[in-house]
Amino acid sequence: MNLISLERAAKAYGPRVLLDGVSLGVSEADRIGIVGRNGAGKSTLLRLLGGAAEPDTGRIARKSGLRVGYLPQSDDMSGTAGQVAFGDRYSGGAWEREPLARSVAADLLFGISLESDVRQLSGGERRRVALAGLLTAERDILLLDEPTNHLDIEAIDWLASHLRDRGCALALVSHDRWLLDIVCDQMWEVAGGQVYQTEGGYSAYVLAQAERQAVAEADQQRRKNLARKELAWLRRGPAARGTKPKFRVQAASALIAAEPPARDGVELARMATARLGKTVLELQDVTLTAGDRVLLDDVTWRLGPGDRVGIAGVNGAGKTSLLRLLADEAGEGVKVDGHVVRGKTVRVGHLSQDLAELEPASPQGQTKRVRESVEEIRLRIQIGKRELSAGQLLERLGFHGDRQWTPVGDLSGGERRRLQMLRLLINEPNVLLLDEPTNDLDIEMLTEFEDLLDGWPGTLVVVSHDRYFLERVTDHVAALLGDGRIAFLPGGVDDYVDRARARRAAAASSRGSAPGSAPGSAPGSGTAQTGGAARPVSAAAAERAARKELQRLERQIGKASQLEASLSAELAANATDYEKLTELGAQLRVLQAEKAGLEERWLQVASSLEA
Repeated sequence: MNLISLERAAKAYGPRVLLDGVSLGVSEADRIGIVGRNGAGKSTLLRLLGGAAEPDTGRIARKSGLRVGYLPQSDDMSGTAGQVAFGDRYSGGAWEREPLARSVAADLLFGISLESDVRQLSGGERRRVALAGLLTAERDILLLDEPTNHLDIEAIDWLASHLRDRGCALALVSHDRWLLDIVCDQMWEVAGGQVYQTEGGYSAYVLAQAERQAVAEADQQRRKNLARKELAWLRRGPAARGTKPKFRVQAASALIAAEPPARDGVELARMATARLGKTVLELQDVTLTAGDRVLLDDVTWRLGPGDRVGIAGVNGAGKTSLLRLLADEAGEGVKVDGHVVRGKTVRVGHLSQDLAELEPASPQGQTKRVRESVEEIRLRIQIGKRELSAGQLLERLGFHGDRQWTPVGDLSGGERRRLQMLRLLINEPNVLLLDEPTNDLDIEMLTEFEDLLDGWPGTLVVVSHDRYFLERVTDHVAALLGDGRIAFLPGGVDDYVDRARARRAAAASSRGSAPGSAPGSAPGSGTAQTGGAARPVSAAAAERAARKELQRLERQIGKASQLEASLSAELAANATDYEKLTELGAQLRVLQAEKAGLEERWLQVASSLEA
């Protein structure tokens, strides 16, 4: 049954026509991902579907009594977290009798006091509360505009599972390609005032895009290569990503059979070693404290030439502080004990989350233009085997024609982020530290940026909540789990999500077994709040959590065993290379220690079930 229909709908803001005669419909079972460049009209389309805006011409028809849940990018909330999440049902505790509300509260509002004033919460907490207000009620259709903004990996993983299992229709605007691939079964691309539809998730959309580009004219060659390169990554990535979308296997295989890996790891490692030497960055028995919080506790960690490491972790665990420490920018109020060793040839490029570092004016007081702000650093840059001028680099990241002469102060947030990256890259660092680099970037710019990083020879450390980007540009993932350690994750982001779930289950179990939980504890995961009263977790729920943890531990031990065998084979193959043996041996020792910890935990959990 059709829920919403647009018939020749058009919408313009001033001279800009965003939608021009668009006809489409959303049915009961549809799960739609909406993509397109920034400013193409994605949010406008969502507003039209939800009734928050009306078309200039054309018509919109909606099913009578349609229950619409609409989440805009920005929020204007007031009251307590409980009031926003549950509305009138909060004051009397009626929400606790609703399975859906309890389920959402248990995971999405974990760690947030329901009595907190939403205006005092962090950006990520506010987003979770806003989502809870939408998801704790029954809806016929959910319209979500960038729901993952400010969310960490753990929250995004939960949201993907929830949306995938929820029975209602869904239209989702997002730059999070992993979420689009997991949740959606069709894609809408908004471009040039029109909406182009593709069956399948994000991977299927990339395939369709590549197929169209395969028959395009020669001037489309570069864009075709980008799409095919991303396909090669999709195929070589985790099996779940390749098998989830229902695209034609034969067509995909024929298209990408001859494609090389996205990066030539051997060549990049050789070039990185030549530029950096043997020593890059090392933490030796480092303890990092901010106020009374211990972020790193006696940590030893080595980054070698050509290493590409992704950093995952909960908000507040110290990821940004770690990057600042590596960049020698620890800042005020931060105490560092131990030694940080930096190689003599190391040139660090640090991309912070702060856009204020872009100066809008030249030293003479004149307004600085985009191209001037790049050329003042360097006129040309060498990326791998390619040499690009400042103008060519600007073109690559979306500054076309006259846009290169726009005053810096007139740029949007996404454009300022791109300019910040360009200024960093053109300075030719050999160590890149990137803190949430995907903020405000659309998918097209993300793929361009990933392509630039594919040919960049050096050591790379990335902090990001964008799971797709993190797996795409790095080779290894480590995590800050809040215990003062940097944990090596053999299973990558999946491993991190499993560990985060286990920590949450353990926290819920400990609160449930306590004689009285703290008034500020989170609802649903061990306790449920109604004016401060707490309800303990049942023994059955604790047993289910333990069995899930056993399954998770078994998967992690299996992955660790596979990686252990791979490292052992590499050791044998490099028996005459002392430096390589030293590096591989260190990795193997860390992995074996992690595996031993997993096995010990498995025995503990198994014993608790037998007791």
